[in-house]
Amino acid sequence: MTRSRLLAPLAVTAALVAGTALAAGPRDTLLAGYAAAAGAPASAARGEAFFTATHAGGKPDTPSCTACHGTDPRSAGRTRAGKPIEPMAVSANPARFTDPDKVEKWFRRNCNSVLGRECSAAEKADVIAWLAGR
Repeated sequence: MTRSRLLAPLAVTAALVAGTALAAGPRDTLLAGYAAAAGAPASAARGEAFFTATHAGGKPDTPSCTACHGTDPRSAGRTRAGKPIEPMAVSANPARFTDPDKVEKWFRRNCNSVLGRECSAAEKADVIAWLAGR
């Protein structure tokens, strides 16, 4: 077998790996960044538990994410003022978690409202991991 025939499968494999890396979209990049900052992989199970839990420390009328976003992330929610909120689940809203500036803005506002503090990188990664799979 010639050297070029031996190297051809390696070239195809390298191209596939490179294509997969390039195919990673902004949501994947954002999720990977939060997971790296947290020092641990994201957990969809932890994300669901966090999103649906009742928290202390925030505003009394927003004790959980579900207070505004509802219990089914594939459905629209409502702000306290009654304005509609697009679904959080990526399956219902494919643009969700693709703009890093918007993601940070809304995590900052909502975490302060629900928790009375900013969310950690691990909490952000976990919530995105769960909602990306919904």
